[in-house]
Amino acid sequence: MQSSAVGPPLGVRCERRCGVSGGAAKGGRGAQLKHTGLRPGWTTGACATGAATAAYTALLTGDFPDPVTVTLPKGQTPAFALAAEELSGGSAMAGIVKDAGDDPDVTHGALVRATVRRLPAGSGVVFRAGPGVGTVTRPGLPLPVGEPAVNPVPRQMMRDHVAEVARRYGDGGDVEITLSVDHGEEIARSTWNPRLGILGGLSILGTTGIVVPYSCSAWIDSIRRGVDVARAAGRTHVAGCTGSTSEKTVVAVHGLPEDALLDMGDFAGAVLKYVRRHPVDRLTVCGGFAKLSKLAAGQLDLHSARSQVDKGFLAGLARRGGADEALAARVAGANTGLAALQLCTAAGVPLGDLVATAARDEALAVLRGAPVAVDVICIDRAGGIVGRSSVR
Repeated sequence: MQSSAVGPPLGVRCERRCGVSGGAAKGGRGAQLKHTGLRPGWTTGACATGAATAAYTALLTGDFPDPVTVTLPKGQTPAFALAAEELSGGSAMAGIVKDAGDDPDVTHGALVRATVRRLPAGSGVVFRAGPGVGTVTRPGLPLPVGEPAVNPVPRQMMRDHVAEVARRYGDGGDVEITLSVDHGEEIARSTWNPRLGILGGLSILGTTGIVVPYSCSAWIDSIRRGVDVARAAGRTHVAGCTGSTSEKTVVAVHGLPEDALLDMGDFAGAVLKYVRRHPVDRLTVCGGFAKLSKLAAGQLDLHSARSQVDKGFLAGLARRGGADEALAARVAGANTGLAALQLCTAAGVPLGDLVATAARDEALAVLRGAPVAVDVICIDRAGGIVGRSSVR
């Protein structure tokens, strides 16, 4: 996981506006984070957005805003201090130091740079990979082959901020943004990027702009606190979610209140084992397809550093769903879980439902007969449902 938090030692000025709100009395995701006592951070996407905003502003006005304030998808407005700036000719560059907060991260302290230059009218916003930012070379990721490894949400954040600066200063907003990370290619060797076919450096990541830090013991304790709060509030149906996108999906499907939502992150086993000892009538597990395919295969820790998507297992499920041997072989050799899902979807094989059902059955096995009904929802990166199990 990559993250980008600039705390007081590295110069961000956020005055607690930047934290995830919530209190222990309310329960839910925010309360869990507060209970851990860990400092949240900012994603590489948030830092890249700040750097691009500062550079584009300087290109139009001659002055770099420092600190530069950005608005994140959930409304937080961190103000990042600039660590580098350069204005020359027809381009401007700004850089922000990457800080992972209290989350362990190999990219902590790296410098994320954005160089902006104007393009002809009608060009829109074009992204380029500079030194230390990777390029996608294999299918199965949320970006086409050949594109810079700048994920969809950070791209939209930068587009939105470019549009706002353009409106403010009367420009057309047609720019090229070249993102780079100092020593990024070297750092990327310690990530999964090379195996995924992202070559040349790191990815610019993030869906909320906020990095939720993980201490295994603190987070598992917070999960237990979340179950206790839900039970004390009389909730009979709770949901274990891998992140904020899955929370939104499960709320849309089941209409659960905040104190019934458990931010399980990668700790599926922690949720299941505690609910086994402290039952509720119903548990919904909701998360990304790839993560829940790990649960389906019997993994209870879903973190990418500690478990991997088993494409051979997915190939076996695909066969069960009607895939022929040629398709099963392609699934087994797929670059990512998403690529395997796309192959099966195109062939009419319900791999998403099969994974959800297998994950539900694994959850029931961990529950060991506890009086808890379980259903599973698998989603894609945008929160769309790609697989569901029945309740059992």
